[in-house]
Amino acid sequence: MSDLSQEEWADQLKNDANAFVLDVRTPEEVEEGYIQNATNIDIYLGQDFLNEIEKLDKSKNFYVYCRSGNRSAQACAILNSVGIENTFNLEGGFMNWEGETVG
Repeated sequence: MSDLSQEEWADQLKNDANAFVLDVRTPEEVEEGYIQNATNIDIYLGQDFLNEIEKLDKSKNFYVYCRSGNRSAQACAILNSVGIENTFNLEGGFMNWEGETVG
């Protein structure tokens, strides 16, 4: 897992043709807006979260975010534990995101 600043995350994501953006926030948080092309899987789902990430393409580069950066760091560790090697945590999370959003 790599912790990336907002700027590093945005720059790297923009130039990554193999990127998968993962939003691990709750549905209520997602209603407040999200980063374009993000897939939401709520980390609080527990076993269902694990079941859903097992279905993902493990060869992708995962750009993970939550509200503040804590849950996404946990999610990156979980992704790593199931064989997903390339995970990038958005430091400061969505609440500090200055890029484009949807919603």
